[in-house]
Amino acid sequence: MERNLKNVLVISFGFLLLFTAYGGLQSLQSSLNSEEGLGVASLSVLYAALILSSMFLPPILIKKLGCKWTIAISMCCYIAFSLGNFYASWYTLIPTSVILGLGGAPLWSAKCTYLTIAGTSYAEKAGKNAKDIINQYFGVFFLVFQSSGIWGNLISSLILSQSSTKVNISEEDLECCGAYNCLTDTTNTTGSTKPSNSLIYTLLGVYTASGVLAVLLVIIFLDQIKSDQAETEKEKLEAPSFWSTFLATFRHLKDKRQCLLIPLTMYSGFEQGFLSGDYTKVYVTCALGIQYVGYVMICFAAVNSLCSLLFGKISQFTGRKFLFALATVTNTACIIALLLWKPHPKQLAVFFVFPALWGLSDAVWQTQTNGLYGILFEKHKEAAFANYRLWESLGFVIAFGYSTKLQAYIKLYILLSVLVLSMVTYGAVEYLEARSSPGTPTAAKKENGGPHSQETHM
Repeated sequence: MERNLKNVLVISFGFLLLFTAYGGLQSLQSSLNSEEGLGVASLSVLYAALILSSMFLPPILIKKLGCKWTIAISMCCYIAFSLGNFYASWYTLIPTSVILGLGGAPLWSAKCTYLTIAGTSYAEKAGKNAKDIINQYFGVFFLVFQSSGIWGNLISSLILSQSSTKVNISEEDLECCGAYNCLTDTTNTTGSTKPSNSLIYTLLGVYTASGVLAVLLVIIFLDQIKSDQAETEKEKLEAPSFWSTFLATFRHLKDKRQCLLIPLTMYSGFEQGFLSGDYTKVYVTCALGIQYVGYVMICFAAVNSLCSLLFGKISQFTGRKFLFALATVTNTACIIALLLWKPHPKQLAVFFVFPALWGLSDAVWQTQTNGLYGILFEKHKEAAFANYRLWESLGFVIAFGYSTKLQAYIKLYILLSVLVLSMVTYGAVEYLEARSSPGTPTAAKKENGGPHSQETHM
C-alpha cells in the first residue's frame, strides 16, 4: 500500500505544482496580454488544439511511452506555455498554446490510466474491491489537485501587488468598466496598466520553476508501471483503432439524449470562459487593477472546490434536478446583476461575491453534468465522455474566440440565452428518461456527482 500510495501522492503533487502555474497564468491572460486580444486568442487556440489532441494522441503516447513518460513529456508542454509568456507575441504564445493543447489530453489520460492500474493492482494483491481502491486514489488526487487554483492565483496577486506604480482610477475611467465597457485598446490606462517587466518576469519565473519541479518530481519519484501490470491496459488501448474511436464519438450523436445535452455541455465552456476571460478583465482589472485578479479567482476556486465536494454528497438526497435548478437560478441572477452593476473600488466585497456565486454554479455544472453522462450512457462511457470533452472544449474555443470582438453585455446576453436553451434541452432529457423508465427507484440513488472535468482545469 505504501508504494502505491507514494505513487498516487507523487502524481497528485506533480499536478498541483503544474496547475498552480497554469491556472494562475490562464486567469491573467486577458489582462496581462490584452493587446489585440492576444491572451484570449491564445486560450481559444489552446482549447482547439485540445479537441484534436483528445481524439488522437492519448492512445498513441501511452502505448509507445508508458504512463510515466507520457505524464512527464506532457508536463513539458505546459512549461513551454509559461516560457512563451516571457516574450508574449503572436509568434510565441500561439505556437506554445498549440503545444500545451496537444499535451493536455495525453497528460490527463495517462494520469487516469496510471491511477486505475495502480488501484487495480493493489486491490488484487490485498483482495479488496478494485472500484473502491480506485475511487480512493482519485479522491486523494482531487483533494490535492483542487487547491492548485488557490495557490496559483495567490502567487500572482502577492507578486503583482508589489508594483510601485499605484494609480488612482478616475471616475471617468471607471465609466469604461463593466458590461458596457469601452471597446478600445486604450481602455483603462489606469486599472489595466501592466505591472513592470521585472514583476512579470519574476511571476513567470516562479511559474516556470513550479512546472520544472513537477516534471522532476515525476521523473525521479514516480515508478514506471511494470509490464505485466500494464499489459491489460495496453490491450485495451490497442483494441479500438483510432478511427473507430473517432467514429464512435460521432456515432454516439445518433442518441437523441446526447444531442439534447450538447447546449448544456457547451454552456460549461461558455460560463468558465466568461469568468476567466471577461469578468477578470472588464470588471476586476478595469476597476481595481490586475493585482486583484488572483484574489478574486481564489474566491472562485475555493467555493468551487467546497461545493463540488458538498454537491457530490447531497445529490443522492436531493436529486440532480434540484441542483441544476439551483445553479440555473444562481447563474441567471449573476448574469442579470452583472448587466446592471457598475463596478467601483468602494464596493470591494461585491467583486468577490460574483466569483463565489459563480463557483457555486460551476460546481453543479461540473459534478452533475459529469455524473449525468455516466448514468445516461453507462454502456457507452468512452464515446459519451469523448463528446463531453469535445463540446465543452468547443464552448471554450467560441467564448475565448469572440472575447475581443464583442462587448461584455452582448456576451452576457449570449450566456443567458445558452443557459435558457440548456435548461430546456436538459428538461427534455429528463422527460425522455422518465418516460422510458417510469417509477425506477434506482435513478435517484445513482445521481452522484463525478469529479471535475479534466478540461476545466486545462
